[in-house]
Amino acid sequence: MADSVPSESSYTRMIQKIHVSSALGNIQNELVSQAFQEGFIDGDVIAIDATHIEARDRKPEKKKEEEAPVEQTPKKRGRKPKAEREKWLKEQQELEENRPLFEKKIEAQLPLDFKAIEQQIPQMPHWGIKKNSEGKNVFWFGFKGHLLVECKRQYILKSLLSSGNVNDGKMAIPLLKALHELHPQLKPSYSLLDAGYDYSPIYQQAKAIGSKALIDYNSRNEELPEDKDKYFRPKCQQGHSYRYDSYDSQYDTLKYTQPKECKECPLKESNQCQKVFKVKVSSDPRKYTVPARGSESYFELYKQRTAVERVNAYLKEYFQLNNIRHRGNLAKVDFDFSILTYTLCKLAVDRLNKSKRVAA
Repeated sequence: MADSVPSESSYTRMIQKIHVSSALGNIQNELVSQAFQEGFIDGDVIAIDATHIEARDRKPEKKKEEEAPVEQTPKKRGRKPKAEREKWLKEQQELEENRPLFEKKIEAQLPLDFKAIEQQIPQMPHWGIKKNSEGKNVFWFGFKGHLLVECKRQYILKSLLSSGNVNDGKMAIPLLKALHELHPQLKPSYSLLDAGYDYSPIYQQAKAIGSKALIDYNSRNEELPEDKDKYFRPKCQQGHSYRYDSYDSQYDTLKYTQPKECKECPLKESNQCQKVFKVKVSSDPRKYTVPARGSESYFELYKQRTAVERVNAYLKEYFQLNNIRHRGNLAKVDFDFSILTYTLCKLAVDRLNKSKRVAA
């Protein structure tokens, strides 16, 4: 108590040192490992989601600059000559290669390890946009917090902070890679994500760590085939959907059997309806999941995804995640402190409850 209160400059230097160090992240990883060793985490089902975070920075004003009209030479009509097209394609390829990682397509992250991706995550505040429950666009200036949560006990296994304009789908692969590299003892069977993460590379990354991705299908204005229902189950000639029966891991196939309506169907004896359909999951991982879309087992598993939404709400309501105190990329210190405090409280409560059960 006799020590003097540190000056503002001392406090600022301390925050900057914490920011450039990996101390908070290392402590978080150690707590997750301890929780696993003590039996509080099984990691069988995980969920990923993002939440918006308002920045403390002043919102930049949009300036309208009057640009002088530039005379452009009219483009030639028709197909480019072969030499000119090859030159144009080469220029486009060079532009794509020189772009920052998070401006490239998601599949560019697949060959990289977590550390290489983490170093390139943009963390300065930026304008973000999302749709609210009424389908209207909501704007904010700040960041996005990305969480990977264990669904059963709601532990945060990994968290990342990004600029507000980063697409949610581009943060799923770093989270999955981090879980696999930092916590190899955790082997999730299922990864649950919403429709904003419906990209083929995310399914590939989940499969690479031994997990089955269950992601809400995002149609992106695609038309459904006439012989399939909205869950991509085959339909009989009367329009009834086949039922998901089982999954064959040896051949990576889903088995669908005739619907119950076929028992009283007039076409039953005509052999016009196929009794069993088998579909390779690898033919289109976005459409065919394990368990199959539309099945009871799929819905029962996917209901657990609400765990990550509850954790987001806890962090904002009780752990000051919606009250960032530092500007610029120093906001990551506040973010990491919120995550760490949540995990400490979670582990302390679990230990206390366990000791009470043992004492009883």
